[in-house]
Amino acid sequence: MTIVCMMVGVLTSMRSGIGAGDAPSQFLPTIEDKTLPPGPAPEGMAWISGGEFSMGAQDPLDRQDLVGMQATTDSRPVHRVFVDGFWMDKTEVTNEQFARFVTATGYATVAERKPSAEDFPGVAPEDLVPGSVVFSSPTHAVPLTDNRQWWAFVDGASWRHPLGPKSSIAGKERLPVVHVAYEDALAYAQWAGKRLPTEAEWEFAARGGLAGKLFPWGDEFRKDGKWMANTHQGHFPDHDAGEDAVVGVGAVAQFPANGYGLYDVAGNVWEWVSDWYREDYYAELAVSGAVARNPQGPLTSFDPAEPNVKKRGHRGGSYLCTDQFCSRYMVGTRGKGDIETGTTHLGFRCVQSLPHK
Repeated sequence: MTIVCMMVGVLTSMRSGIGAGDAPSQFLPTIEDKTLPPGPAPEGMAWISGGEFSMGAQDPLDRQDLVGMQATTDSRPVHRVFVDGFWMDKTEVTNEQFARFVTATGYATVAERKPSAEDFPGVAPEDLVPGSVVFSSPTHAVPLTDNRQWWAFVDGASWRHPLGPKSSIAGKERLPVVHVAYEDALAYAQWAGKRLPTEAEWEFAARGGLAGKLFPWGDEFRKDGKWMANTHQGHFPDHDAGEDAVVGVGAVAQFPANGYGLYDVAGNVWEWVSDWYREDYYAELAVSGAVARNPQGPLTSFDPAEPNVKKRGHRGGSYLCTDQFCSRYMVGTRGKGDIETGTTHLGFRCVQSLPHK
């Protein structure tokens, strides 16, 4: 159906990289603000002290032979950023937490609402049905140039029914909520007295005090031989071998926390950030040579791949990330998504600012 192509089209451009001949940017040490937390932590949140750091990504020089192990061009150049301290959810928002919000407010997510003819001109009325974009593993190896082989718009898919109308979240209360569009995440955050993180805040927090490392825990994907995140093993996209003991979306906090006590900042599900997406935003920040203080993102969205689609940033990668295709579990890399679209591998976590003095 027409709406399927419209929804799936936002999932393109996953493998853009930079050539080995480009000069890598230099990471400088992180300078943490040593200010102590301003009181006890809100429930389920960790104190992120803030400070100055090098934001962005570069290729692992010994891994450029692997398709996915390339930092995306939109994560260049590396540039210096300062962020103030804030509280951050230790985990992605779970089904249990989101259900409390829905029970209290009666909120219906974008995926649960019938699309309007005004928003989708030219789409046949019978195709204007509630639903969301679902990953479905092919039964055999497929070309990686066409992600429609593993993504499809499914009528009736939503946060309550993540794989379609016959599925449910019963017994999955500790899994991150998925199929949330940007406005859904924003609505939850406002109800909880929080907000969504900026991209700079998210990356500072995800790095956990480390500077220029490939992953939130260091430069080795398997630290001391242990799996550190929920990602894809086996052959992508037709077989997830589950070597990390998880197939598909997993419960939060099953893998070690980073240096700031945050879980799943690599893998499991992508996370919304508040910034509009522009692929050239880092270049805009870097051109002055000054340290960017609490950057809020560009004023408008623009993705050359889909210039008419309004997008916000995604961060952290998901359970589908693999060095065979898309290694966005690399901590400095970026993602993006249509603000009206949720998927089976997209969630969020919230932050809370300090009161202004």
